[in-house]
Amino acid sequence: MYIKKILVVILLMGAVAGGIFAYSVYGKFFDPNTTFNNEEANVYIRTGAMYGDVREELKPFIEDMESLDAVAQRKGYINNIRPGHFVIKKNSGNNDIINSIRSGNIPVKISFNNQERLVDLAGRISQQLEADSTALIKAFTDEEFLEKNNLTKETALTMYIPNTYEFYWNTDAIDFRDRMAKEHDRFWNEDRLAKAKKLNLTPTEVYTVASIVQKETARVDERPRVAGVYLNRLKRGMKLDADPTVIYAVKKQKNDFDIVIKRVLYKDLETDSPYNTYRYPGVPPGPIFMPDISAIDAVLNPELHDYIYFVANVSKPGYHMFAKTAAQHNANRRQYIEWINKQGINR
Repeated sequence: MYIKKILVVILLMGAVAGGIFAYSVYGKFFDPNTTFNNEEANVYIRTGAMYGDVREELKPFIEDMESLDAVAQRKGYINNIRPGHFVIKKNSGNNDIINSIRSGNIPVKISFNNQERLVDLAGRISQQLEADSTALIKAFTDEEFLEKNNLTKETALTMYIPNTYEFYWNTDAIDFRDRMAKEHDRFWNEDRLAKAKKLNLTPTEVYTVASIVQKETARVDERPRVAGVYLNRLKRGMKLDADPTVIYAVKKQKNDFDIVIKRVLYKDLETDSPYNTYRYPGVPPGPIFMPDISAIDAVLNPELHDYIYFVANVSKPGYHMFAKTAAQHNANRRQYIEWINKQGINR
């Protein structure tokens, strides 16, 4: 009888110990183990990361790292790490945290516009994806890729249509570039191609003219009218005489794209560059800027008029005064020069 009591006590103690152990294990798996107050935290795990790297990335968001380590080990995550962008929900337990970073790679939205050069685009993208700017530039300028897509280093920027896109954060440089090639082809649908053909321009030339149009006017509603001016000049065999191309030519010649030029001087007009449309006729060899879709569509859908000239409208900031004759233009231009001189803008 005495032995039986001892056995009962031992069994009860074992049950209690087992319960405590089970509760401890349950707690490690399911009790909340986050420290942040927002509804969720974003975690970025780089390609080739080891568990130590993941641990460092998670530290700011986790209350008890040792318990997370134990669950990661038990679930086999330590030897099965995947790169990407992951989201951890507030008050998640270790089990949910590991599940989230193991199989919950979530796309990110990236956007880009108004980049002046490929190097600027690469810098912008590298801020939003894992790929670094060096790898992106290498992918953008790969000669085999350019040849395949009928591009040159001067026209390569035209392949990138500014917009917002969804990508997995760990997308590499080549996959990003190849996706953009598909987006370019999708953008240049039958309708846009037909409009470009009607203007006797290639898509690359449309993009290039659009880059000039947008540099001339930030007013979206004015872009079709400005586009009409440049298209009229091209039809008449006139040089484009676009100040933004001169500014670009000066920057390119000096290899300094940080220069701020608010006023084009006569000496600038002498810059010997194929981008200087005061010296060289036709469309420049490539864009001077990444135009918005609104500017591209403005060129494809220009306002039909007989204007040949335009100059900034001093009484309506941001807009321009348009003229059909040189005499009208010179009168408008005198107003602008008088105004700019009063502002003291010499460069």
